[in-house]
Amino acid sequence: MDDLYRELILEHYKHPRRRGRLDHPDVSAEEHNPLCGDRVRIDLRIEHGVITDARFDGRGCAISQASASMLTDEIVGMPVEQAKQFSKEHLLALIGIPLSHNPVRIKCALLPLKTLKAGLYGVGHAPDDDEL
Repeated sequence: MDDLYRELILEHYKHPRRRGRLDHPDVSAEEHNPLCGDRVRIDLRIEHGVITDARFDGRGCAISQASASMLTDEIVGMPVEQAKQFSKEHLLALIGIPLSHNPVRIKCALLPLKTLKAGLYGVGHAPDDDEL
């Protein structure tokens, strides 16, 4: 992983954007990775089909928490239908992790996206990695 991306991940981990919970969110979902114990909750406020606010909460490694910080920053102002199409490739590029990187770390990075999609699609559990 490039040093620039390593610094970006550490910056978002140490100083996360949008950490917290929304009072009375329109969408809320929580997922965890049983392999490592990482946990992410995402709350959304939606008005007229657009995500107007997003917050995340949870615990875990620097990659999962930084990924949640970057993802919630990225989706505010985005139409719900566009957020549903947010790809794993887009998120991995945003945080600077190549697809060929350690599969365990990729699961950490994708946990916030799985949580987002579980909430947006209203499913009881998150989609599998290949469905992202």
